[in-house]
Amino acid sequence: MAGNLIFFPLLLFLLLHSTSSDPDPIQDFCIPDSGPSPLLQTHLSTYPCKNPSNATAADFTFSGARSPSKPSPDTGFAGLSVTPSLFPALHTLGMSFARADFEPGGVNPPHYHPRATETALVLEGKIYSGFVDSGGRLFAKVITKGEVMVFPKAMVHFQMNVGESPAVIFGSFNGENPGVFRVPATVFGAGIKEELLEKAFGLSRKEIERLERRFGRKEVEL
Repeated sequence: MAGNLIFFPLLLFLLLHSTSSDPDPIQDFCIPDSGPSPLLQTHLSTYPCKNPSNATAADFTFSGARSPSKPSPDTGFAGLSVTPSLFPALHTLGMSFARADFEPGGVNPPHYHPRATETALVLEGKIYSGFVDSGGRLFAKVITKGEVMVFPKAMVHFQMNVGESPAVIFGSFNGENPGVFRVPATVFGAGIKEELLEKAFGLSRKEIERLERRFGRKEVEL
């Protein structure tokens, strides 16, 4: 009887965990076929797979990350996120990637990815890079060409070009739709009551309004 009391909770634990992760693919690949319509990230699972016999090497190559994007005048940063909606061959493979370009002094503001861990490889330049764990501890250092830093899933992280020339980072994710929450834009652009923000951050109403204008405050109906 005592053995059963131990066995059944263990079995339940294993069953719950085996069903909570993404299932392994049941075929080599699944390139979603949307016909003449553009692919939608939120509808990928509803599209049929392209017939494997019609797939070519071109389906598995992507050239859109070869050239730098134009950095934002506010941050000196530009990012290109490559998920299955942009590169369909990634669908069901459990991964995605991104290219980030920085002008000197450019910053990728604090943000986090709720559904994936990221590894960031510096291709060019010198980047001050780091993350903060759930206990508030900072892990940060300057990394240079050829070095990699890992940002654990859902940890707030950031990057800044501290060199005198443009910098480039290639990021990879262990999820095809990692998601991104940019902390400044989420806090000051989502429409949170200004009174709450004043008390939370110790800022004046004018300072709050300036930040809301920068991050595009949304009006929220209550």
